[in-house]
Amino acid sequence: MSPRDLLQDPCWHADDLGKALPDSPHAVSVALPRWQDVVAYEEKDPACLKALQAIYPRFGFHPLVAEIAQKAREEHGCADGSAWPYPTAAAAERARFHCQRSEPMAKTTIKTVLGLPCLLTDAKGCSAAKAFWQHSGLGASSRQAASALGQEPFPSLQASAAAQTLLKQRLAEIYGCDSELVQLHPSGMAALTKALQAITALRPGKPCLQLGFPYVDVLKLPEVVFEGCDLLLTTELNRLALEFDRRQPAAVIVELPSNPMLQCVDLPAVARLAKARGIPVIADDTIGSPLNLDALPHADLVFSSLTKSFAGRGDILAGSLVVSPNSRWREELSRELSTALAPLGDADAIALEQASRDVAQRLPQLNNACQRLADKLASHPAVTRVHHPGQCANFQALMRPGAGHGCLLSFELSGGVAQAKRVYDALQVCKGPSLGTSFTLVCPYVLLAHYNELSWAESCGVPSHLLRVSVGLEDPDTLWQRFEMAFKA
Repeated sequence: MSPRDLLQDPCWHADDLGKALPDSPHAVSVALPRWQDVVAYEEKDPACLKALQAIYPRFGFHPLVAEIAQKAREEHGCADGSAWPYPTAAAAERARFHCQRSEPMAKTTIKTVLGLPCLLTDAKGCSAAKAFWQHSGLGASSRQAASALGQEPFPSLQASAAAQTLLKQRLAEIYGCDSELVQLHPSGMAALTKALQAITALRPGKPCLQLGFPYVDVLKLPEVVFEGCDLLLTTELNRLALEFDRRQPAAVIVELPSNPMLQCVDLPAVARLAKARGIPVIADDTIGSPLNLDALPHADLVFSSLTKSFAGRGDILAGSLVVSPNSRWREELSRELSTALAPLGDADAIALEQASRDVAQRLPQLNNACQRLADKLASHPAVTRVHHPGQCANFQALMRPGAGHGCLLSFELSGGVAQAKRVYDALQVCKGPSLGTSFTLVCPYVLLAHYNELSWAESCGVPSHLLRVSVGLEDPDTLWQRFEMAFKA
């Protein structure tokens, strides 16, 4: 049976709840077609959770990874605890270190199950282990689990090495640097984990500073797993200079643009302020894409989730980390980064190399489609505000010649939460977490990312009724018709 064509037949009906997005054994998203499904998922409603055929891999276990975790629990007698499969002993040990630091009374051990090191915890360690799994992005991938279970063959090491070489060359060409400065990781958050590990070695005992409202785990990872992270919403340069002087953070972290508000700081100015004070800058260019903007001349480290528009398929988890050739800490950072906690898996590398061959042709299509939808939404009477990088002068200042603004936008409706629910439920597009897929994907982002801290998000200027749209490759006119129909619901 052929996979479901989500461009023509999206998962938006109530009975699509839980279906994998895309229709692939390694899908990284899952259909939550109604607002009530999103709430049920966040409330851990048993019926909703039972319906899920997939899940975003850092938020929970892919079914194949869950099978290995269950085997680990059964074989090693931790019925009341938890098991967490990792691809390398180094990653499992780092997870164990976090648990011991967070919950000193918890009992933890590492056992190898089907060739994968598994962190085992008692009940006291479950919460810390789950936090590390989600925030670090170092867990075993679905393809690694499939091979371990004998459901898919182990890939050729030669084929994997060739794929990784091609990927590094492809990324180096995009970034305009030597391929030796490019690292591949099992996810974008794994890339940030390694970056923060290097920064901590260079500047120990200091918290980081995040500028602008960030993607949830970009804030939580340094906050929970490393030395802490302060959030600074202002972008006023004089205020930033004072805060840099006062705080002397381990590093400044910026998103280009931010998720879900799609705003950029003045990166060249921020970099000048930071470097004058000996503070490294870490930039996340996932949303904007390195094909659209050039952060490397200004940031010391640039990381990206290759899961998103670089891969475009929605069934590959991967990330990259690039050291700037201009960084004053180039040698020190390269040395600290020389050994990965977990390399990109062999099968994942092969799949990513194949999927990203057309990224230079595909991304301009996504750029244009997203811009067209943003323009249409901005002129619709039901829409009070559209968030899109095309409105951000700081983003435009970083753009490469002839580039666009990426595939992501967010919008707010005049009717607030009530109207957002109606429009979301009526939208005839795929609905669930993640972005950068070839098919359009919509979610009430704030509910998914900040369900237990909605008031805090609101206080930061991020409304709970905001709808985030990752625009795909559907015919733009057809896509707009689907939105118009939803507005009439």
